[in-house]
Amino acid sequence: MLNLEFSAGDLARSRFARSPLWEVVTSVESLKDPGRHALHLAWSRETRDRLAAARVRFPLLSALVPAPAAYVPDFLTPVPETGEPTLEEELAGLLGTRADAVRADLARVGTPLAPEAAALYDDPVGGLARLADEIRAYWDTALAPHWPRMARLLDGEVLRRGRLIARGGTEALFADLHPSVTWHDGVLRIAHPGYEARRTLDGGQGLVLVPSVFVWPGVFSQSRPPAQPGLVYPARGIGTLWERGRAPVPEAVAGVVGRSRARLLAELGTPASTTELAERTGMPAPTVSHHLTALRAAGLAVSHRTGRSVLYLRTTLAEQLLAGPASP
Repeated sequence: MLNLEFSAGDLARSRFARSPLWEVVTSVESLKDPGRHALHLAWSRETRDRLAAARVRFPLLSALVPAPAAYVPDFLTPVPETGEPTLEEELAGLLGTRADAVRADLARVGTPLAPEAAALYDDPVGGLARLADEIRAYWDTALAPHWPRMARLLDGEVLRRGRLIARGGTEALFADLHPSVTWHDGVLRIAHPGYEARRTLDGGQGLVLVPSVFVWPGVFSQSRPPAQPGLVYPARGIGTLWERGRAPVPEAVAGVVGRSRARLLAELGTPASTTELAERTGMPAPTVSHHLTALRAAGLAVSHRTGRSVLYLRTTLAEQLLAGPASP
């Protein structure tokens, strides 16, 4: 159990971020242990074929990410310093890791190092360069084709959490973050099997919350002073990234707002853009936009701009309307 003690200053400085490098690490674990990560089976099958066809090899990266991953070297899982770092920005930080820090992290693995990891221990500078090249090749084949949709989902998760904070404060933020995460009396408790630690967040540094696609079904925490601690947790709605079916249309709601608008409300359990909704429903994008405008005016949907995209999400009122039985 990891216990993080918060002050008012810590709450004020806590923030959200996303991390391409974390997605690399957790997706490698998913590939190596598909049975535990069944939600990503469709991605795993497709990606194995893509990696084989492209002849992408990543022996060092694989050696550093065990399955299940009780510990991954900290230099490979940094807490993002900005809200939306690119992979290259995170790799620049990786390449800048001190040799003694690399060796210290590898010494914490607790088992004999694989030959690739042992070579990294002996030559941190050259090994990190090889690791960065492997990560780039892996990213280009395994994750880059999916990253735009992944990023939209992660942005939508941040939007949803912001709404929870507005409605219920910190308690609402952490209430359904993950079954192993609980909040009580200013202490965040993260249940890690076989691990016990308590940390007071010094100087109001706060916590970085990192929603992730591939960390499911677990959580990761990064809490090594004096660095700002981070918590990587599964974003809501990640199953929609790989599914091919459509959400069921609630007939009762369709009778009130029309089938097309009911269809859109059913799809807006997780935030989505107009283009994504058009792809899911088969409606033309202008038609989707028209219906979304009407749903917003009726208080059934809200919109939020993230970069160049506008994401839509159904409101609490829409959730109440959809609470009745639905038919496929």
